[in-house]
Amino acid sequence: MAPGANEPADDLPKDAHHRLEELEHGLFTSDLSVNEFLLVKDAGFHPLGFVMGSSIYHIGLQTRKWSQSQELDKLTSAMYSARELAVTRMEEEAMELGADGVVGVRLDVNYYEFGADTAEFIAMGTAIKAEDGRSYRNAEGKPFTSDLSGQAFWTLRRVGHLPLGLVMGTCVYHIAHRGIGQTMGSVGKNLELPNYTQALYDARELAMTRMQDEANRLGASGIVEVKLIEKSHMWGSHTIEFLALGTAVTKEEGAPPLPQIQSTISLDN
Repeated sequence: MAPGANEPADDLPKDAHHRLEELEHGLFTSDLSVNEFLLVKDAGFHPLGFVMGSSIYHIGLQTRKWSQSQELDKLTSAMYSARELAVTRMEEEAMELGADGVVGVRLDVNYYEFGADTAEFIAMGTAIKAEDGRSYRNAEGKPFTSDLSGQAFWTLRRVGHLPLGLVMGTCVYHIAHRGIGQTMGSVGKNLELPNYTQALYDARELAMTRMQDEANRLGASGIVEVKLIEKSHMWGSHTIEFLALGTAVTKEEGAPPLPQIQSTISLDN
């Protein structure tokens, strides 16, 4: 069970507790720009502190078939679990500060010399709290997480919507190599490569579907600022990760209708 607003998070290092305790006495830290800071304040929230979570994860080996396109389940699970650990620890820091949410979340992956199959997954953002005294935590009782900028968060609040959580879906996929006959047969020709097309299509669809499933579990009405990120990491050119990432949102009760955008089209004779 996640810690309460003022309970210590057992998963955090000792120095993190000391840093967070200092922030509880009025000082705040933030990676928001000055403009973002002002807009977050105008939206009725104030920053509490810069929060982060980290997980150094060993990525296990998985066999794959040279000539067969397939999802690599073990690698998919590792990439998802490592990010989830980092995000959870970031949420724990936010909860210890009594935050309602975290904005401007970034997810990074770093590789170090001490392990070819080891990667550090980092989640970081700015914890914020509502100034009206209401709780804006999601249905799971956690601070909402969002990769929205300060400007985007302000705009979302202006139209009566609220972030519920950062949602993601991942898929690590091996793309089959082409045989010599296939390669020679396409020399000098313009033609689609169906095996590559289908493999990449399937992998993207799996990542997008998993992201949508997370949003549905939060009871979201939509996902904004969706990004579909493709990286080969350390696996080589025929194995690729597709990461679908966005912010699940919901419309608040009694929110005003969205503004109507009018456009004028001029046709030249």
